[in-house]
Amino acid sequence: MAGSGEFYTQRGYDTRDGGALTTAMEDYLEMICRIARSGEDVRVRALSERLHVKPSSVSKMTAHLDALGYVSAERYGIIKLTEAGRGIGDYLLYRHDVVEKFLRALNGTRDETEQAERIEHYLDRRTVANLERLTRTM
Repeated sequence: MAGSGEFYTQRGYDTRDGGALTTAMEDYLEMICRIARSGEDVRVRALSERLHVKPSSVSKMTAHLDALGYVSAERYGIIKLTEAGRGIGDYLLYRHDVVEKFLRALNGTRDETEQAERIEHYLDRRTVANLERLTRTM
């Protein structure tokens, strides 16, 4: 897709990329990883509160992520990242941190969480690495 010069709708780009993870799945994996890193058990309620979604939505998504092999989730139990899920989750946290740091430097602000959350899903690994490199020099 890079450099193709062709235009699509956002959904068209998503379909064309063929990625297994949707932006919602990325948000869940990022938050699961964030909670796990804090030392807290990851449960439906914690995800529901932090992502501002219904517990039923969390249950449905964690079941889906479990089926894909990214988490191990028991009904009404603790949600744990698999090795694959942890690898993706670590990258998603890294990506978020890089984007937010770049936006804070660019805008001279202390908190760019919302904007970083909106933007991060659409950046490829090369762009994230270049943003990190650029931010180091700012």
